[in-house]
Amino acid sequence: MKALTISDAETMVLALQDEIRRSQEARYDHRLHAVLLVAQGVSCPEAAALLGDATRTLQYWVRRFEEEGFAGLADADRPGRPKKLSEEQLSIIGKALRGSPRDFGIRANNWDGKTLSAFIKQRFGVTLGVRQCQRLFRQLGFRLRKPRPVMAKADPVQQLEHKKNSEQ
Repeated sequence: MKALTISDAETMVLALQDEIRRSQEARYDHRLHAVLLVAQGVSCPEAAALLGDATRTLQYWVRRFEEEGFAGLADADRPGRPKKLSEEQLSIIGKALRGSPRDFGIRANNWDGKTLSAFIKQRFGVTLGVRQCQRLFRQLGFRLRKPRPVMAKADPVQQLEHKKNSEQ
């Protein structure tokens, strides 16, 4: 039987490794395969070369597996910056966006990033940038829509004068 090959293998190896790193389940499976290779007698440097990882990384995974079992290979929660707004505050903001900014003492006709930022500062004492407020619109299920400009009523007599097909 003819051996199968992957076209542009060098690029595909990088793409596959990126995909493994992107997915939580794939990262866990990747670590399982690494530990499996070591359990089958493959050395850490050989397994690392096969899987495209650093030797030290494999040693770390094997050590964690020995100490904690399968749970040692799972991704741990990664701490991040705490949220500036609570779920309750987000709920209040969502309700406010259904109304007019004028209902809250803000001199604007429509909500945008700038008015939402002012509302949050006024109501909760939390400073969010305009761009973050624009993201908040999408997070809460709103779309930013710009109103059409309203033209003053034109004089009907002058309109007739400018029409191409006016009846004169």
